[in-house]
Amino acid sequence: MRKDCDIWASLPVPAFLIGANDAIVDVNSAGEGFLNASARTVSGLPIWDLISVETPIAEAFDKARTNSTPLFVNDVDVGPGSRAPLQCALQIAPLQGCPGHMILMITPRELAGRMTQSHSVKSAAQSAIGMAEMLAHEIKNPLAGITGAAQLLSMSLSKEDLELTDLIVAESRRIVKLLEQVEQFGNLSAPDKKPVNIHDVLDRARRSALLGFGAHMKIIEDYDPSLPLAYGDPDQLLQVVLNLLKNASEAADPKGGNIRIHSYFEHSFRLRRSDGTGQSLPLQVEIIDDGPGLPDKIRDDIFDPFVSGRENGTGLGLALVSKIISDHDGWISVSSVPGHTVFRLSLPRVPRGMQLEETS
Repeated sequence: MRKDCDIWASLPVPAFLIGANDAIVDVNSAGEGFLNASARTVSGLPIWDLISVETPIAEAFDKARTNSTPLFVNDVDVGPGSRAPLQCALQIAPLQGCPGHMILMITPRELAGRMTQSHSVKSAAQSAIGMAEMLAHEIKNPLAGITGAAQLLSMSLSKEDLELTDLIVAESRRIVKLLEQVEQFGNLSAPDKKPVNIHDVLDRARRSALLGFGAHMKIIEDYDPSLPLAYGDPDQLLQVVLNLLKNASEAADPKGGNIRIHSYFEHSFRLRRSDGTGQSLPLQVEIIDDGPGLPDKIRDDIFDPFVSGRENGTGLGLALVSKIISDHDGWISVSSVPGHTVFRLSLPRVPRGMQLEETS
């Protein structure tokens, strides 16, 4: 039915050939990656059973088929099955010469639209952190003097007055700890990239969490065992996953909750840069929790420095996560509603040829 299989197979976005009964007739390789299923498996199945669209589209789709006209739908959430949806544009058009047959193409919009935003956020973060580093250096020395003076005073005070000097010492140390975190953020070295089994990183983070801050949580492994090696710094990626698990644990009910670590391969996931170049990021890791969700007022700024949803939070944990993932040429996104928050990491695989060199 296709007149040029090479064009069909080479399309960089998921594309589906749909018959008169809304059943899938064919799907290109990007579409197979989007559904995480082969063309043979999905052939004959209703398209709307496999793809969820936030906007009711079936009626408009039927109208476009009846009138043999194209249909364009922008900025809708589209997802295969239960996976976290992506904001996409849909292009629908009748297949010339085949009455009743339609072509559906799905183009993720967030990858192109957010890259410029990511660059501006990164620049703003660097400016904020640079100023904070300078202030940290200037403030730590006076704080050390204040702490020392309070400790000397405490040697000659009554038990009742000791509470005041203890408060001064405790708060000074808390501020010093915050300033050290700021300095650590600014001094983070470039990642030492190498082939990494991402499941080893996830397992180390899970075990560490269960022995400490996540002891009250149930952490579920949901891994794709066929996932290829990632390309990154294992220690920095471990820090990323630990931070995300810690956030989820601290947001949960003190009695406990559930965290699911989900890994999968998405062939069609590409990051489009502001200069027009692209980066394939097929390795996906999702940290999913059933906590209360992100507050509306900070949801759009959650990766900015000093933005926190907790009363005593520093607002540096997710900013550090974002910086590390950006340094890995990866992508991080979040979707959150009460009872279902998903932090999604998209990472590059080992460059072609490098894995063979490492194992030879």
